[in-house]
Amino acid sequence: MLESGCRAVKEGVLEKRSDGLLQLWKKKRCILTEEGLLLIPPKQPPPPQQQPPQPAEPAAKMKELHFSNMKTVDCVERKGKYVYFTVVMAEGKEIDFRCAQEHGWNAAITLQMVQYKNRQAVLAVRSTRHKQQQLLAPPPAPRRRSASSSA
Repeated sequence: MLESGCRAVKEGVLEKRSDGLLQLWKKKRCILTEEGLLLIPPKQPPPPQQQPPQPAEPAAKMKELHFSNMKTVDCVERKGKYVYFTVVMAEGKEIDFRCAQEHGWNAAITLQMVQYKNRQAVLAVRSTRHKQQQLLAPPPAPRRRSASSSA
């Protein structure tokens, strides 16, 4: 996403519920752009001096949730200091998140997703109109030779 030149609309930390058996909440660094949401594992604290340094997080751990694959953002509930919400992907997968209410991630993600879908709809309408105009346009008239050039 960011490699393609999209600007970051919002950056910060979200907690994502893990898919595992315990379903623990894991903090993710997030970058919201005009194209989607980028989830990055938080930076690991520096290892103690006794232990050898650990390798950096592999790029495979980074996850991109593109708006073209998102169906909805459902606000599930506000409980205590958190707002809990679910991102529903096109293939039916549901991803649960939570954040402090004052951070407003659910609203920001929803707004960017709606704007993305609106841009895509406008492009689709323009493309359809352009194709229709090409089909309805009369063929160009054949060019006539002028009398002076044939002599």
